[in-house]
Amino acid sequence: MPHDHHHHPHGHDHAHDHPHDHNHPDDHLASHMHDPDMAAELQVLTEQFIDGFVQAKDKTAYLRLAGVPLEKPGQSGGPGMKLVDVRLSTEWQVGTASPSFGSRELSYLPFPGSMVAERTNMELVYVSMTDKEVQDIRHFLAAKGPV
Repeated sequence: MPHDHHHHPHGHDHAHDHPHDHNHPDDHLASHMHDPDMAAELQVLTEQFIDGFVQAKDKTAYLRLAGVPLEKPGQSGGPGMKLVDVRLSTEWQVGTASPSFGSRELSYLPFPGSMVAERTNMELVYVSMTDKEVQDIRHFLAAKGPV
């Protein structure tokens, strides 16, 4: 889940951990997690990770200490991929939408102004001569497992 972050507004396209760079609307990781405690823990870890990265004097050293690979194997045996960008994106959730019982329409609940929250997320951008991969930091942190 993205976290509240009030210091660094950035506007960038949003992508998820896919073999190629597919920018599309965010479908929040929390909606795929069955354990609310795990989702809440991931939100806190993500918030702290991004805050640490933003404040780090040496961003590359911070990523190395966190275990973020600067290089990774290529897709389908292709050439190795290199980390070239770290993106921060800011979003404001203004409502929720969920499946409606017995209908193909979504049940939509817009938030009152006081519930709209700013959230920042991070993406790792890897490239090779033939491919590009954007990894959501939430997927990276979730894959690391509990600390």
